[in-house]
Amino acid sequence: MPLLLYPSLLLLGTTLTFRAGLRVLSRLPLPVHVRGNPLHTWRWRNLLVSFAHSIVSGLWALLCVWETPEMLVEIETASSLSGYFLVCFSTGYFIHDSLDIVLNKQAQASWEYLLHHVLAIFAFSSGVFKGSFVAGGVLILLVEISNIFLTIRMMLKLSNHQDSVFYKINKYINLVMYFLFRVAPQAYLTMYFLRYLGQRTQGAFLLGILLMVDMMILVYFSRLLRSDFCSNGRAPPYRNKDKFLTE
Repeated sequence: MPLLLYPSLLLLGTTLTFRAGLRVLSRLPLPVHVRGNPLHTWRWRNLLVSFAHSIVSGLWALLCVWETPEMLVEIETASSLSGYFLVCFSTGYFIHDSLDIVLNKQAQASWEYLLHHVLAIFAFSSGVFKGSFVAGGVLILLVEISNIFLTIRMMLKLSNHQDSVFYKINKYINLVMYFLFRVAPQAYLTMYFLRYLGQRTQGAFLLGILLMVDMMILVYFSRLLRSDFCSNGRAPPYRNKDKFLTE
């Protein structure tokens, strides 16, 4: 069996696992505000899968760093079997979610999500198929700790609970986690990969992806601040046409 077939089968398996997870989670009852609206129903179920992925992969990434602390400094060469499986697991999620967006004809409305997923798939392919920069993939996935609270925020807005006490508490936790697990790891990795600037290597390719994601993170952060902290103390209502990441 060709060597590249093994990671391909892993990706296929994880993608199908998330597709199956979507079917299972789709059986859960819907919030009252979501029922009867096909678009909101799809988004709610999509967010449920995203929430599950964030919890598993975020905690898994922390465990990988705790078990193999050299991942913090040897970003290109450090690796572990657990870290490799984590990168495969999350790549499968990004493939699943990209398919879910496209198959449900939401590519235009959610193009930022789709672009992010495509960049992540290309970046993680370095670890999946070449076995290099696995540590970098694990450190990037620390962002999923932040995504737990970001997804809670979006689900509360989608279910029309943006004025609840829980939403107000979560928005501050979300801001702290955004800095700790999204901005900080991204800045650290960008500084590391700047050493590949001007080279024609795999590291330079990953640097290009990181810089594009950096710009997206800054845009998302400005939108988050404007929505949650610059709106006269009241969260704006969820609008049917809005994208996830513009809220």
